[in-house]
Amino acid sequence: MGRCFTLICLLFIPTAVMAQLEVIVEPSNNEVRDNIQAFIGPVEAESRREMWRLARHATDQATKAAQALGYYHTRIRPDVTGSRDAPVLELNVSLGQPVLLDKVDIRVEGQGRDTFQLPSSSKLRQGAVLNHGHYENYKTLISNQALRYGYFGGRFEQQELLVDVEDYQANITLVYQSGDRFRLGEVAFSDTPFNENLLQRMVRFRTGVPYDADLLAELNRDLLSSGYFETVQVSASANMAEDGLIPVNVEIRERDQHSLGFGGGFSTDVGPRAKVNWTQHWINPQGHSRGADLEVSAPRQQISTWYQIPLDPPQSNSLRFFTGFQDEEIDDVETRSFTVGAQLLRTLDSGWERVIGLRLEQEQFSLGNESGQSTLLIPSLLLQRTVSDNAIDPSKGYRLTLDLQGAKEGVLADFDFVRVNASAKGLYTLLEKHRLLSRASIGAIGSESFDSLPPSLRFFAGGDQSVRGYDFRTLAPTDESGEHIGGRYLVATSLEYQYEFIDKWRGAVFVDHGNAMDSLTDPRETSLGLGVRWVSPVGPIRVDVARSITEPDEGFRLHFSMGPEL
Repeated sequence: MGRCFTLICLLFIPTAVMAQLEVIVEPSNNEVRDNIQAFIGPVEAESRREMWRLARHATDQATKAAQALGYYHTRIRPDVTGSRDAPVLELNVSLGQPVLLDKVDIRVEGQGRDTFQLPSSSKLRQGAVLNHGHYENYKTLISNQALRYGYFGGRFEQQELLVDVEDYQANITLVYQSGDRFRLGEVAFSDTPFNENLLQRMVRFRTGVPYDADLLAELNRDLLSSGYFETVQVSASANMAEDGLIPVNVEIRERDQHSLGFGGGFSTDVGPRAKVNWTQHWINPQGHSRGADLEVSAPRQQISTWYQIPLDPPQSNSLRFFTGFQDEEIDDVETRSFTVGAQLLRTLDSGWERVIGLRLEQEQFSLGNESGQSTLLIPSLLLQRTVSDNAIDPSKGYRLTLDLQGAKEGVLADFDFVRVNASAKGLYTLLEKHRLLSRASIGAIGSESFDSLPPSLRFFAGGDQSVRGYDFRTLAPTDESGEHIGGRYLVATSLEYQYEFIDKWRGAVFVDHGNAMDSLTDPRETSLGLGVRWVSPVGPIRVDVARSITEPDEGFRLHFSMGPEL
């Protein structure tokens, strides 16, 4: 076998190309070129003679940079070009045949053999071009995996990279001895107004579980998402371990007990509106909370209060009691309702949010030429899931919702009904500037006393978030006087294309289709439109102009709205 030696060489990350250095690689290889430029760094000389003096050192550095990427047989011919006062060092690099990996032996010994999740790397396999950077990166990956899973006494028993320059081959041997795995001990919290029982119920792992850094990160996220704390710092130092158990220390600082929020907005559906909300984030050491909300707009005024009790686990499971009053007058519909009820909220392991509710609702209404009053005890089930890469202005994601509710005559209800409404919304971005947004909703009501059903439970279409060629809630069955009274069924779909023509500004073209109907065979309406979106600091602001193509006499409709796409 030819001459062998061991070489460890760091792969440098490319920086900017230096104006006084030009590297020409044959055959063309951008990775080698960039690494040579980064390895040599700035080259500055005031004369051609001085540049020639720098050429020897630059040639040596270029040789090492090429070897770091597996090219040990490079021939480098320096030359100085450019003017006398602005010389340029030119390196002509002939790569030659690269060194290829022959034998690759990477093993983890000890308890970690079945725990480590080391991906198979196509960059470290037989036949791949030798790259010292990939070799060093894989060693770092193994060490990081050991730290993540609590093998704090792990070490490399063998780490060897042998390069046979004459045969153009290299062998890699990495043997890591993991040692024993540490375990997580008891969780101790800093001083806090909350009782120990509430805090310990937020810990999802038990004492003695094998160490996993993800468990600590999950605890940190859960404590922050509980809404009780302003800052959270979870630590578990191996230096504090006793008999393999690492105590977990949590430094927490509670948030301000009270918060008051003000908000406002405008949409063509309800015009200008103002919102005020007050929250007391905890009332007692058990973590109970309460709050109130007020919304005022020209067609709608509503006020509500709530009281929430954390369950187990507190960060994702709670019981909320609520009551509210609403007065609304939109187009042909006037309603006044009072509601009291309770909801059981839970975030499932699958990521779905589940809300099981029971409310007593009394509503007085005027609907077209009719008026009425209803009392309904309504059990309900709401399932929803939102996945997106940004809460304010996502580039991709989806939102799914299923809402099921009903009532039984004689059980604090004037009549029977079942109502189901399902919706889906998806967003995808192509090539950074092109976005596709789609949504679909379908709903149905089953009741032999539909005429007694209050308008808040009937279906209407049209408006900012529906068929935009029509005004808010103007797509629905009508009575003999032509006033909209709501339908048994809802079908609404939309497809929108957006293009970002300037940073934070997008143009949009869309088509909407749907209707609120008494029969699924009733005709549906279609509208086309154009719009502009501005991504403001508080979320996208949308201006749309749309027109019906099934009823052109409806004319153009202008819509203004704001809020996240999902």
